[in-house]
Formats: sequence, structure tokens, C-alpha cells
Amino acid sequence: MPIIDYLRYNAGKYGDEVALVEVNPEIQEPRRITWRDYDLVQNTETQAYRREITWKVFDEKANRFANLLINRGVKAGDKVAILLMNCLEWLPIYFGILKTGAIAVPLNFRYASDEIEYCVNLADVDILVFGPEFIGRIEAIVPSIQRNRLLFYVGGDCPSFAEDYHELTANCSSADPMIPISDDDYGAIYFSSGTTGFPKAILHKHRSLSHSAQVEQHHHGQTHDDVFLCIPPLYHTGAKMHWFGSLISGSKAVLLRGVSPKTIFDAVSEEGCTIVWLLVPWAQDILLAIEEGRIHPVDYKLDQWRLMHIGAQPVPKSLISKWKSIFPAHQYDTNYGLSESIGPGCVHLGVENIEHVGAIGVAGYGWEVKIAAADGNDVQPGEVGELCVRGPGVMDCYYNNPEATAETITPDGWLLTGDMAMQDEEGFYWLVDRKKDVVITGGENIYPVQIEDFLSAHPAVKDVAVIGLPDERLGEIATAVIELKPEAAESTTEADINEFCEQLPRYKRPRRIIFADVPRNATGKIEKPALRRLYGAEKLVELENKA
Repeated sequence: MPIIDYLRYNAGKYGDEVALVEVNPEIQEPRRITWRDYDLVQNTETQAYRREITWKVFDEKANRFANLLINRGVKAGDKVAILLMNCLEWLPIYFGILKTGAIAVPLNFRYASDEIEYCVNLADVDILVFGPEFIGRIEAIVPSIQRNRLLFYVGGDCPSFAEDYHELTANCSSADPMIPISDDDYGAIYFSSGTTGFPKAILHKHRSLSHSAQVEQHHHGQTHDDVFLCIPPLYHTGAKMHWFGSLISGSKAVLLRGVSPKTIFDAVSEEGCTIVWLLVPWAQDILLAIEEGRIHPVDYKLDQWRLMHIGAQPVPKSLISKWKSIFPAHQYDTNYGLSESIGPGCVHLGVENIEHVGAIGVAGYGWEVKIAAADGNDVQPGEVGELCVRGPGVMDCYYNNPEATAETITPDGWLLTGDMAMQDEEGFYWLVDRKKDVVITGGENIYPVQIEDFLSAHPAVKDVAVIGLPDERLGEIATAVIELKPEAAESTTEADINEFCEQLPRYKRPRRIIFADVPRNATGKIEKPALRRLYGAEKLVELENKA
């Protein structure tokens, strides 16, 4: 059934129970606001450390926005974009769009003005909803995007080129418009990471959204008593689709703004969180803060925390080993997915398979998985090929891009992920690397993830990225960009790293070591194209001359 029906059900069964909590540690005054009735919600500029809404108010806010859109002529198939930081308004706006039969179009909050303009035009957006953090970026492109488009502003001091969302929705009916929606209707457009240029628009049907909720609840067993801590950005499929497990179970979720080991532990402790989804950098930061004595787990109420899971990027085995040594009672899961497969879970480790940490796991609930060679034929266990997935969560297409769609989805429905992987004899899949990130040095294929996993075990290494850089003799050389732990930055040398790498086969050893920060995007993925640009051939010569 369409995802909006879960919200309707929760509003009826759990109406007076808390659905969403927003915690904003950046607000110093520890004021708290509870919204039990919509009339109390109109002045949303009242700053508070903590805001919450019930399932009833959640549904009413979605209905009010849906009715506003309908009053403005929005109909099935129209597109409404969301450009907001994580906040209490985000999900009611998303569900309000879906209730009209329109298509929700979440935008990356890191987009610059030209990227916003590009995505708005690519997706044929009719209405853009944006927050105060984006006034400058939107104002810069108003002349080019406002033609035939409405701009709704969520915040105080509404700019002159937009309309005030809060004032408009306050005067709209809270009755559900009950527009007929089926699983075959289009529901959302998400955007690819854009690592090879501007992003592609990924069109999904309601079936995909509903399936992602069922996958999440099946994998992690959310009950009505669970509390999910949501930290990653809601524009991304990962965060939202993990929250969908809370939607199915009618359980509370906490939206945390501002990420640090302390704010995460504070939220888990104060809100009674039982499930936390982390990105690799955040887990690394927590372990480092504990190691350095900046936070002490015994100072927090953490006994109820039952599950920590990670997704969006390869996870070093050493990281999970350290985590389990500190939190032995935690269940752990790795989730693999991509926006084209409606986010996490098409492959997952499973909490019952902790002994296989390092693998991305097995086929997720309702999914099929295979590994194919370049000619499309299946490979044997132990051989590397392209990871392919098939199931109800595969995108319908790249919107307005039939060529890219044909290159990505086979005629029999397999989604080509672009990730190189292998399957072991026990049936577990191991991510080897992105196809475009494979380093070919002297005719040998080197898979950076394997080297990154190895280097992560060095006690001085906080984070690491391995990239291929041009070399006249070998074609490419493996270069390790290493971010050291603060206490090790002065004492660790390139010779130390090279000595550690002697445990690797000679051809896998990095030929260059660069000590620098490792950039990651908002979903925790290493920004390797940026590193390749930064440390290209000319940069390497410069570094060598300085040495």
C-alpha cells in the first residue's frame, strides 16, 4: 500500500503519542515545545532546544500542506521540491506532497545556486519549498527559476520573492484530501551523488517507497517501543528510508541537528534512543572521543541502545571490532544501497551475521542479487564483477534521460550498480570498489577499498582514501591520502606507513603517501573525484619538491 497510508493509520491509532522530536544543540537556551494541537504550531520561529509533534499533528500538518498545494492547482504528476535542513517541518511537507498525488523532489542542502537551478529545471519542478539557510542561494537564481514556479518559505522574516509557508498552511483545512494514490503512481525524484558531473534525476513509484519501509522493518525489527535517532540529511534516501521502519511501527524518531560524539550520546541518553544509524566518520569520531577520554559512556543512559548500523560506504572491519569491544551488547548491521534502489537494504549483512563483518551481506528482503562480468554473464564465487540488484525498489528511470536509463537497467530489470564486488563460498557479497575507482597499475587491477580497510587498522589512522593518480610508466599508481589522529600527527611518518604496508602484496602497496584530511560528503562517502583533482600529477610534483 502507498506509504501515506501508514501515516493515516498512526494518526488514528497513536494520535496523541510523540511521532517526531527535533533536537537542536546549537540553541543555547534549553527551552522545549510540545505541539499537541496545530494552533500551537503556527509560530514556528519560537526557538527551542527541543520541539516535538504527535502523530495526529504530523498528519494534520501534512493535510494542511496538501490542501494548500491543491488550492494552488497542484495535481498528480506535478513536482514539488524540498530544500530544507533537517527540521520538524521536513517530513510533514514531504507527506503533504505525496497526499496530493504530486511527486516529492528532495534537494541536497549542499547544492550551490547553479546546482539548485540545474536540478529544478531537470526535474521540471513546479514549486520549491526552502528554508532560511538557502535565502541567498535562491535569491541569486530567482530571475531564472521563478518563471511559472511558486516559492514557499519555511521560517521567519519571509523574503519578498517567496510566500510564507506557515501563514498559508495555518489557513488551510486539516482534513485529509483523500486523493486516490496507487503503488503504480509516481512518488518521488531523488538525485544521484553527481560524482561524475551534475546529478541525474531518479524517478521512483510509490511501490518503491513502500517496499523500502517493509525492507527496513523486516531487517531491523522495529517495534512500537523503539526510538530511532536520525542524524543524516532527510533529502537522502538513506536517512528517510531507515526512518520508514519507525513509520511502520508507529514509533518515535528523533531528528538531531548538529553532530558530535557528545550531542549523539546526549540525544541517545535523553530521548531513550534504541536504534542509531551512523556514517563511518561519526562512528570514528565517537571511538576517538572515547579513546581520548573526551566522553565517557558510563556518564550516559545507554543501556536501551540495542542496534547500531552503518551504511552508505564501505565499513572497515577494524572499526566494528573496536566498537564491539566498547559496546559488546550492541547488534550491528551493514546496509548497502543506492538511490536508484531506493536507498538502503537491497543488500545487508543482517544482525545475525556479525561474524561476517566486512562483507556487505546477502540479498535484502524482497531483493535479488548477482555479480556479472563485462559481457553480462554471471561470474563464479570468488571472481570480481559488477554488483547487480533486482526488486520492487528499483527506480522507474532516470527522469528525462532515456540513454542513461538504458545503460543502467537491463531489459529484464537488473539494476547495474557500478560497484565491483565478489561473492564468497558462503554466499556473502563483498564490495570491492566503484568501477570507476579501480586503479590499474602496470596492468594489475587494484581495488582501493581493500587497501583502505587494511590501513584503517593502523593505530595512528583516523581516516583513509586510496585513489589512482597518473604515472608515465605504470599508467596509474595507488596513492593513500591519510588523515591521522590528532595525537599521532606529529610522530607518524611516511616510513611508518610504508613499513606497515609491507604486510600487503607488493603490487597492492601504495606508491605515494599523502597526509591530509579525507573529504566526505553529507552521506559519508569519500569524495574521491575531489581528491583526484586536488592531488593530480602537478600537485604530486609540488609535494615531491617540498619533500
